[in-house]
Amino acid sequence: MKKRKLVIEYDFDFDVYGIISSAKGYRLAWELNQHLGVHLVKEPDITVGFPKNVHIGFAHYSFETHASTLKLLRNKPADGRGRYYLAPEFPHFDFIVLSRFHDGDNILEQLKQVPSVELAASVAREELKSKSNFVF
Repeated sequence: MKKRKLVIEYDFDFDVYGIISSAKGYRLAWELNQHLGVHLVKEPDITVGFPKNVHIGFAHYSFETHASTLKLLRNKPADGRGRYYLAPEFPHFDFIVLSRFHDGDNILEQLKQVPSVELAASVAREELKSKSNFVF
């Protein structure tokens, strides 16, 4: 009997930014709300499957409208298991921001203006090998 393989192509139409910050997630979300004029709301943790049947939860804040989406995701697990990351190729980032805004350059500049953000950088989607972790 022939085996068939299901191949699914996802549309990754978002901009990715990495943030280094010592602030707690709720504090950073509040500051982003103030500086970006959005309303990030705490959502249930996103669960990602890793090899050896390990499932890890990551903190997640979200803001969505008809025209835009902004998600703030903790790159490190909610339960403190330090060797797993949402974006393992960027372990130095504390938070990952996914954005579908009309003016991406302006968002990076605004992220840099947030007081608790030590560093904000744009991440090229081509460099992001773990794109499947961001399909939810």
